[in-house]
This record gives sequence, C-alpha cells and structure tokens, in this order.
Amino acid sequence: MRIAVTGASGFVGGAVATALADRDHEVVGFGRDPNGWSHPRARYRSWDFVGGPLLGDRDFDAVVHCAALVDETAPRAEAMRINRDGTRTVIRSFRTTRFVHLSSAAVYDNLGANVEVTESQAGGTALCGYSESKAAAELEFAGTDFVILRPRAVYGPGDALLIPRILGQVRRGRLALPEGSEVRQTLTSLPNLVRAVECALRPGAPTGVYNVGDDTPVLLSAVLRELLARKGMGHVRITPVPFRAAFAAATALERTAALARRRPGTTRFAVAQFGRERTLDLTAARERLGFRPRPTSLDGAERW
Repeated sequence: MRIAVTGASGFVGGAVATALADRDHEVVGFGRDPNGWSHPRARYRSWDFVGGPLLGDRDFDAVVHCAALVDETAPRAEAMRINRDGTRTVIRSFRTTRFVHLSSAAVYDNLGANVEVTESQAGGTALCGYSESKAAAELEFAGTDFVILRPRAVYGPGDALLIPRILGQVRRGRLALPEGSEVRQTLTSLPNLVRAVECALRPGAPTGVYNVGDDTPVLLSAVLRELLARKGMGHVRITPVPFRAAFAAATALERTAALARRRPGTTRFAVAQFGRERTLDLTAARERLGFRPRPTSLDGAERW
C-alpha cells in the first residue's frame, strides 16, 4: 500500500511510519520539522497542516493521522486549532479509501473513574482543552471511510512526554501521587499501538471507533515501581496523596499559572489520570479488527 503518515517527526508517528516502511509499504512521512524522520526505503515531506492543505502529490491508498498537540496545559483555542481544525485540513487534503485517525482515551470522562469503558461511553467532564479538541476532531470524520483508534497512555522508546514527566516529579527520593496510583489502568505500548494501526489498514477491516491498549489492565503503582527500578531509581518511594487534596492543589496551581501566564506544575487532568481507574474495553478491536495485543512490558526501559 501507499501510505501517508502525519506526525512522522513525533514519537508515535515516527514509530508507525517506521514500522509500515519496514513491512515494505510505500510510506511518505509528513511533519513540521524539515529533518524530522528518515527511513532508507521511505520519503519524508515537511508540511505544517495547520497552515493549509497539502500541495503536490496526494495520491495515497491510506492515511494514518498521528499528528497532534498532546499537552493538557495548552490553551483551548490552540488545542482546537491544531487538533480539530488541523484534522479537518488533513481530511480535506487526502481523498483516500482508508483513513486511520489516532485519537485518545482522553475523550472519556476526565474526572470520574473509567471502568472498562466501551467506545459508546465517550463524553462527560473535560478537564482540559486537549480532551475537548480530541473529541471535536473525531466529529470531523462524519461521512468518511475512517477508523478511529483510542489508545491510552502510550509508552515506549523515544517517549519524551509520559515517562520523563513521571520521573521529573521525583523529589528527595519520593514520588507523590494521588492515592499512590493504587488503581487499575489500561496502558498502551508503542508496539501494540502499531499492531492496531496495521489491523486497521488491512483490506476489508471494518470502519468505526476502537479502544486499543495492552492485553490486560495493570496496577499502575506496580508498573511505576518497576519503571523506577529499571531507571536506577529503586530507592524512590511512592507517597500517596488523598485525591481531593491533590485535585484542590492542582486547581490552585492552574489558576495561579493562568494569572502568571505560565505552565502549572501539575494539572487537574494529570491528577485524575493518575488517581482514578482508567480501563478500556478492547472487545470491539479484538473481535472486529482482529487486534491481538501483548501484555504491558517495560523490557528495555533502561534505555528509553
């Protein structure tokens, strides 16, 4: 297949583009960085999709739209401009028989627990512009031949967001987390996300919206302890903070940061993500796409 991958200069997009090129698809990666991605058997083109439609070659069998602003501290208007309006531009730039859009489990209720949520349960309280914009982006696909994938907490080699953020919160040998993150969560390894994309690209794969993630939910605190140990930080202890106290503190930090026009040290979204159950029902992806995810694994995390 001839496949376009947006966001190829990023963590997820680069991994998807590389995996597809390795499997001998004809891949063209797109990104804002002029030198953002390379592969010996693929091409890379610079394109800021927020600036306007793609010019030139647009003849592809499929598009995998990975590009997004993943930042819950971003102003709502900026998140909407990139994630919703940018997605609209990408859709209009390609006339294809297959469009795979990488959305997010952030479209589910941000405040309450998500317990084995199904695809029909999107909505509820949104605690940031990122969540709102990813939900709005999904609405742009009405009337198109699409597959929408909703991963949660993507991790793996090259991650410059999730794992560095966790490790950056360590203070004096302690990692303070709401409820000590003693909660069940669905995580998504980069290889499992790539598997889901490949399933969505198969001829005849049914369109629709699909949760994707690792094979089974895990206890988040146990995964974080293993991560700390693998990163040579086994001495760090996880310190539980009551959810209400952590949420109140994050609310105050967000307000202060808004007045000072700077990024808050933590957010209500982050507190709710680390302190509430976040598990996804993967039945639809398993049964309709043939998705066969592997268990959560931190193998190789020492080098991430």
